[in-house]
Amino acid sequence: MGINVLGRRTILTLFGCALVSQICIGAPEQMKYIVYVGIYGKGIYAYRFNPENADLQSLGMMGEITNPSWVTTDSGFRHLYAASELEGNATGKVGAFSIDRNTAKLNALNTRSSEGVAPCHASVDATGKIVFVANYTTGQLSVFPVGPDGGLGEAQVMSAHGSSVNKERQEGPHAHEAVVSTDNRFLYVPDLGLDEIRIYKIDAAAKKVSPNNPPFAKLHPGNGPRHIKLTPDGKFAYVVNELKPVVTVFTRDTASGALTQTQEVSLLAEGYKGESGPAEILLDGNGRFIYASNRGPGTITVFEVAPGSGTLKQIQVAETGGTWPRGVEIDPTGRYLFVGDQKANRFVLFDVDQQSGKLHLTGRTFEVPSPVSFVFVPSL
Repeated sequence: MGINVLGRRTILTLFGCALVSQICIGAPEQMKYIVYVGIYGKGIYAYRFNPENADLQSLGMMGEITNPSWVTTDSGFRHLYAASELEGNATGKVGAFSIDRNTAKLNALNTRSSEGVAPCHASVDATGKIVFVANYTTGQLSVFPVGPDGGLGEAQVMSAHGSSVNKERQEGPHAHEAVVSTDNRFLYVPDLGLDEIRIYKIDAAAKKVSPNNPPFAKLHPGNGPRHIKLTPDGKFAYVVNELKPVVTVFTRDTASGALTQTQEVSLLAEGYKGESGPAEILLDGNGRFIYASNRGPGTITVFEVAPGSGTLKQIQVAETGGTWPRGVEIDPTGRYLFVGDQKANRFVLFDVDQQSGKLHLTGRTFEVPSPVSFVFVPSL
């Protein structure tokens, strides 16, 4: 996703402050933003956001593309890329747009086939010259070179094969995300169908990838890994699993990219026995807290990260007021958590306690069709 602290892992300096994947650690509240919202529907919506008072003003639809469920930008906020998930078994699309940071308008550059069915995630490497797209239904990773104008070239396609123990959900590969390491050397692709985190080496100069050695990390059979987040130093990785409501913790070899499992911890509140469908996982800007959304109970689980070991302790299960919180993002100041409820056609805001990491629902709701992802762009 998006704008979470380690969605792309790009570290740079903008407006005089350090950024990690577009979040300015301690960003000044007087800075204003455009929030783009990826949805299931006709196009990409936008809001003007003032973090000083959490004011949000709807700008309506800013770019047209079908079912842009995942939106992301390059680190310089020049271009936005959207994964377009088409109906049925139709091959998906990927759209490239230039961003007008004055008006928030998205100007279409070009559209490419995603080279697979149901593209569900897109990310951009640190150079801004490669776009990675995960195709869920058919499992391909598509690697697009970016042209001088921000448009997309012909894709390199990396396929996978195999299955796992859940015969209904794991009959084949299901790539769910493509996340770039902080040093821009590795790409991590959680595969729900294979119970693997696929690992690729990035060749930024050639704008291509190749299988890493090791080429994957295994999870427990039937877990169904969905999304992954790395710590800023790259030493730990956290995976939210969809088929079993747990977060898996890994230590990471920063030289080889290899992952070694160290812990699994439940997302559920004690005694909960109902429907569950974990979706997104975030790490706060200081690397102290993990946030994971869970469809079914309609909750965000908060974990405290142990310094040194990277292990997790559950400290809160916060109710969102809905049932299907899928995409969640922390704003650039770290003060607010945006939560999209896909089935309720709205998103809500939580206040984030900067000391304890715990969440408090503000009670403010914003209507938008089937929101899934959020990306924050500094406005001019």
